[in-house]
Amino acid sequence: MITHRDFELVRAVAFEQAAIVLERGKEYLVEARLTPLALREGFPTLSSFLSALRCQPSPGLLHSKIAESLTTNETSFFRDGHPFEALRRSILPELIAKRRAQRRLTIWSGACSTGQEPFSIAITIREYFPELADWRIDILATDYSPSVLRHAEDGRYNRIEVSRGLPPGLREKYFVEQGDEWQIAPEIRSMVEFKQLNLIGSWPALPSFDLIFLRNVMIYFDVKTKRSILDRIRPFLRRDGYLFLGSSETTLNIAPHWSAVTHDATVVYKLIPTPE
Repeated sequence: MITHRDFELVRAVAFEQAAIVLERGKEYLVEARLTPLALREGFPTLSSFLSALRCQPSPGLLHSKIAESLTTNETSFFRDGHPFEALRRSILPELIAKRRAQRRLTIWSGACSTGQEPFSIAITIREYFPELADWRIDILATDYSPSVLRHAEDGRYNRIEVSRGLPPGLREKYFVEQGDEWQIAPEIRSMVEFKQLNLIGSWPALPSFDLIFLRNVMIYFDVKTKRSILDRIRPFLRRDGYLFLGSSETTLNIAPHWSAVTHDATVVYKLIPTPE
């Protein structure tokens, strides 16, 4: 069993590196996630690994590996269904009408994990909006974890992964079966650019986006961090753009510059216009 002192060390590292809030009572999770990491790093026990960590300057490689190991990477294709229905039925048609002169759409999938979300967005565009074939479609997908980004960039998924949320017709059309795995089609893979980005760290230069997906990641942050991230993304969302959060996430009572808008069964967020 992890000691109280060791758990407090891990809590501090997780928060400093990735703003992950580990509540007391999550000791079992820390042991389950970090014991394999300790063994891979050549330590016989989690305790000896954390003792060595105390002697290293922070932040360091081991600190980032701990945060990465504690990051939850739960995802699936077309997760929750209804956000992608809203995207298809109303939000993309609205934006297409507004962007006909520029013939360009820019989309950011933050905390993209192993890539199912940005690829679901790309498939939605290719499947339902053939008129966009000659438009410039830029989908940026970012995540904190280098290992999940490598998985995403490879675009290769096992049978369980492709069975979760992905209709068989779309699987057959946009993936190639290779043994026990399915490889994303090059036309979909080429629509997405993957980059490492820590939401609480420094950000690279970013363009203005028509759509920002930041779904199912804010639940791991405290209110101060949520407010900070919502404030930071404001300059990067176009005034008529949309922010997608997870179904259990909201800007209400956190960030005053956002208003909720309902499209079908989906709540999305728009920037409240500021006085000139």
